[in-house]
Amino acid sequence: MKVQEGMETTPTRQQLGDDLLTADQIQATVEEVLATTQFIDIHTHLFAPEFGGLGLWGIDELLTYHYLEAELFRSSSISPERYWDMPKREQADAIWRALFVENSPISEATRGVIAVLDAFDLPTESPDLEEARSFFRAQKIESHVSKVLQMAGVSSVVMTNDPLHPEEQKVWMNGGHSRSDFLAVLRLDRILWGWSGHWQLLAEQGYAVDAQASGKSAAEVRRFLADWCERMDPVYMAVSLTDAFQFPEESIQGKLLSDAVLPSCREFDLPLSLMIGVRRQVNPRIRLAGDAVGRADLRALENLCRDYPENRILASVLSRENQHELCVYARKFSNLMPFGCWWFLNNPSIVEEITRERIELLGTSFIPQHSDARVLEQVLYKWRNTRATMSQVLANSYKLLARDGRGVSRQSIQRDVNRLFRGNFEQFANLT
Repeated sequence: MKVQEGMETTPTRQQLGDDLLTADQIQATVEEVLATTQFIDIHTHLFAPEFGGLGLWGIDELLTYHYLEAELFRSSSISPERYWDMPKREQADAIWRALFVENSPISEATRGVIAVLDAFDLPTESPDLEEARSFFRAQKIESHVSKVLQMAGVSSVVMTNDPLHPEEQKVWMNGGHSRSDFLAVLRLDRILWGWSGHWQLLAEQGYAVDAQASGKSAAEVRRFLADWCERMDPVYMAVSLTDAFQFPEESIQGKLLSDAVLPSCREFDLPLSLMIGVRRQVNPRIRLAGDAVGRADLRALENLCRDYPENRILASVLSRENQHELCVYARKFSNLMPFGCWWFLNNPSIVEEITRERIELLGTSFIPQHSDARVLEQVLYKWRNTRATMSQVLANSYKLLARDGRGVSRQSIQRDVNRLFRGNFEQFANLT
């Protein structure tokens, strides 16, 4: 049908077909599909129950999350030094009092705690934490994990596993874990940017490496990675990198990346996940909360994708200013998969902006989000927020599509949501 200049038409149901949605039906259908689709959480800091105390859960862990610690030091007179001397229970009480009793919890992180309490029908305005603590003490970890993931609409979570962490090593050496809904990732931070302080750990395990990563070191790192791939069965390898990351580079990190990590990823058919843009410890007084963000030079990513076309690269960048570049590079390199809105970007206003941009440039060929959860119950509010934001973004995209002359069905929405929150990762990581 030819449209006269200056006129818009909306297809009628007769033109679209009986199974297609009207504009008024699109929003509700998108919300329903998002609510009923099980997502894969492709990056977390959660652990299967066999890892014991490495897996964080419960109200005290939720409150002492480093996002809230940073807010505490802005909203109370407690110094970092005094805070670190407190037992965890007292730390949690101090944060609850400062951020939830004496102030309204309207930040993203504090509202998340409120959402978790509400999800379990726990009081959100109590002057103390006794009822919440009593509830979490009564939970059995195995059943609690399953319940939380079910409530969050998550079928599986991807862990972050450090083969040089002594407590983790013990678990893996004793057979690992038994839950199929927890997938492993081989984390490389201590090997790449932390080599100077950790190469001895490889040497102590019988790998012929040295402080300069010279001689047989690269080959021995490959042997180490092969041993741990067999032990962990990871779905990808991963490393977080600063805003100063360059590649190629005449450094130990550059050498190990090109001569050990990238060949190992090809050998075991694994993607490499790069999380780029952190500035570490700009304020060491507040420990884990003391990291910041910097804009990176993404030509390093360009060089990787161009010079190593057989390697698949998952990429998330921390700086808002790098997001457009990442999208453009993804249009140029099919071996690059943008994923998530990481760390300081995981606020609904920014997530909406970034996701709209990605849809406009990439269609459905990216992974919109991961929870990055460090505490189990965080998946409840993080994925609820993602669904709420995505419902607006996707519904708007489908309404524009219908306005422009292409009908939208529930089946096509389901297909797209499956691709965004399951299929892209499963295909990129060769899990299907």
